[in-house]
Amino acid sequence: MNSHTRNTPPTGGPTTALDTASACWLKTLDRLERTTAADPAIRALQRGISSLPLGAMRDLLRGRPLGHPVHPVLVQVPIGCWLSASVLDFVPGTHHATVTLTAVGLVGVAPAAVAGWADWADLPPEQARIGLVHAASNVAAVACYTASLAARLRGRSARGRLWALSGMAAVAVSGALGGHVAYRRAVGAHAAA
Repeated sequence: MNSHTRNTPPTGGPTTALDTASACWLKTLDRLERTTAADPAIRALQRGISSLPLGAMRDLLRGRPLGHPVHPVLVQVPIGCWLSASVLDFVPGTHHATVTLTAVGLVGVAPAAVAGWADWADLPPEQARIGLVHAASNVAAVACYTASLAARLRGRSARGRLWALSGMAAVAVSGALGGHVAYRRAVGAHAAA
């Protein structure tokens, strides 16, 4: 079920660093999709989430009224807040704004995570494996932004910036993983139609 195409230079020229990085990333994703070590835990988590008595709330969390998953919409709050805080970190006199944006981003994680888990519970094994790594990356991002907020509140702005940059790196990895799951889901739905 490997639909990845290896990145080869279109002109037959030498491989660039981007080509090498892309090939490494795709190889890593392929390995993650095929690794079955976490499957028992994944199945147990999926069954547990699916058995929650959510009623009509499950459809809302999965975005059925919108006609598409709501998780990608909800993640815009933390990502937007944290990216904005990182930009403002380079603007003098914006300490209060960066503290506020970091905090709002952390608050926005909860609804996005709940919607994400509701979607994840129905994913096939290959996508669920990547989704679990996506969730772990999100946990790392939340930990970094929590440390950033704590540092900022203590007046340690430089440390807060460093934690925020680490958090943004985790968000970037998580976004790439989430995009991969969404792409696989779309390709799978298109192929099934």
